[in-house]
Amino acid sequence: MQSKQGDTTIIKPSSNKGFFYELKNNWPLFVMLIPGLVVLIINNYIPMFGIIIAFKRYRFHGDFITSVIKSEWVGFKNFEMFFKGPYAFNITRNTILYNLAFILLGLVIPVAFAIMLNEMTNKRTAKVYQSVMFLPYFLSWIVVSYLAFSFFSIENGFLNRSLLDAFGIEPVKWYFEPKYWPFIITFFQLWKYTGYNTVVYLAAISGFDPEYYEAAEIDGASKWQQIRYITIPLLRTLMIILTLLAIGRIFNADFGLFYHVPRNSGQLFTVTDVIDTYVYRALRNSNNISIAAAAGTYQAIVGCVTVFTANFIVRKIDSDKALF
Repeated sequence: MQSKQGDTTIIKPSSNKGFFYELKNNWPLFVMLIPGLVVLIINNYIPMFGIIIAFKRYRFHGDFITSVIKSEWVGFKNFEMFFKGPYAFNITRNTILYNLAFILLGLVIPVAFAIMLNEMTNKRTAKVYQSVMFLPYFLSWIVVSYLAFSFFSIENGFLNRSLLDAFGIEPVKWYFEPKYWPFIITFFQLWKYTGYNTVVYLAAISGFDPEYYEAAEIDGASKWQQIRYITIPLLRTLMIILTLLAIGRIFNADFGLFYHVPRNSGQLFTVTDVIDTYVYRALRNSNNISIAAAAGTYQAIVGCVTVFTANFIVRKIDSDKALF
């Protein structure tokens, strides 16, 4: 809205007409929202009704809805049983420590690779490297688990049969030795996702205004100084956003990584069992739906609190870089 006073034009902000005004004037856009909104409600909100199972002693009474309604209400007893059990501390510790390692290494390594690929003068070779790094992202964890087994098999694995045997070293029973698996799990997670994350950061770098670098070159800045004072500061917002999203999943583990790659070996549960695999085993082995629901609810609530806390801290430091 504009008004003129002499030669000066004053722009007044339009008043907020509210939701129904927007609905009346932009109804085609709201109609386009309906399919996505329906999918969101069906996939994300209706299943939230199942959270009530965590507060009941679930028993089968015909169909699922009837079973949930008729099951006895026990309050927080399922949570008490879960936390008093022998697994709660171990799976929580594993989930958090692995995710902290993944967040830190998944930030530093992809950013470093993205910067290196961007600085390569031969762009065709850089594209080849980028494609090779991105390829593991398309492999399922089942395929990766068989690839790992070809390395770590006790009888015919490459490490035992070809490498250790060549040096006269006794074969290692990889699937019975927990001390090796924190490194193995971390390696395969980085191997699979580094290429994808690198492409994300590389896309951001390619969108930076080249005039920044040209001005820096004129001022005599070296490549390292350009990376330190231009590239990394410009990447900081994206790095913070992706880190906040990762923190929001700090209580969620990649089920395929922790279940398939160690081949569900009971000898490795002390270092490979996480909340997601525990919930799966609770349902499959003991059929204790209530305890599994309590563990899943605990995972969701603490994860939600974590992401809100992290976002609050970032907002206090720099509100422009907060997620919401």
